[in-house]
Parts: sequence; structure tokens; C-alpha cells
Amino acid sequence: MSSIPTDRLSGSKHPRVTDHVYFPPHQSNKQLRRISKYGANKALCETLGDFSQGGWWAAPLWQKDSAINGVKFNIENPDAPASASHDSWLDQKKAEGWTYGPVKDPEKKEHPCFVPYESLPAEQQAKDHLFKGIVAALAPLLEK
Repeated sequence: MSSIPTDRLSGSKHPRVTDHVYFPPHQSNKQLRRISKYGANKALCETLGDFSQGGWWAAPLWQKDSAINGVKFNIENPDAPASASHDSWLDQKKAEGWTYGPVKDPEKKEHPCFVPYESLPAEQQAKDHLFKGIVAALAPLLEK
């Protein structure tokens, strides 16, 4: 069996508190890759002081859908720059009724990254590059 650490406490401000989730051998590799990508993004967010993302299973559906859509975009557009990944995310958020807000608030549908890519802080631009790199590294392994 394989093991992936996930946060025991959703939105925990204690990122070292972990629980291990065990996957039976028949568990989908595709699902494991989604979780791994999400986990890397979550870890980067935490280094930037954003502890709003719980583990994959604790994440709300809108957050999982956003991650999956980002993976799909980067697989379908492997030569697109990281800025295009952000633009795709921004288009999705606009369609869902999100707007700019100084603090991420899912209930109000406000997000501080709801700005053009060029207006993002360098740390947030780096997150788009990381996301794109992880997807590119895992894309050859995806099940067709």
C-alpha cells in the first residue's frame, strides 16, 4: 500500500500535524496524482502564510474542481505560459461569480488573486509556475 500524508485538521495552522491515509493497491493512480499536485500547491500556500486549504478530502468541491480544471488546462495546453494557467483560473472564477477581495473568502466568493497575472505578487506567480511544472512532470503518467 502507498501512503500520502494529509492534514488531520482541516485548515490547521499546524502544518506539521499530519495523518497518513492509506490507499489499497486498486486505488486509481490518477486520483493519487491529483492529491499529490493539490498537496504541493497546499504546501506552497502554507509557506506563504495561507493556511486556508485543508487536505484533499477536507477540501470543498469548488476547491477540488478548481485544482482539477487547472490540471486539465495545463495538460491540454503544455506550451502555454504560467500566466495562461492563471488566466484560465481567473475565467473560471469569473464564471462562478467570484470577485476581488483583500482576503480569500469562499462564502463571499472573494479572492486576493482575482487580478491579472502581471498584478500578482511574485510569490503567487511562482505558485502558477510550480503548478505547471508538477502537471508537466506527471502528465506522461496519466491514464488515457
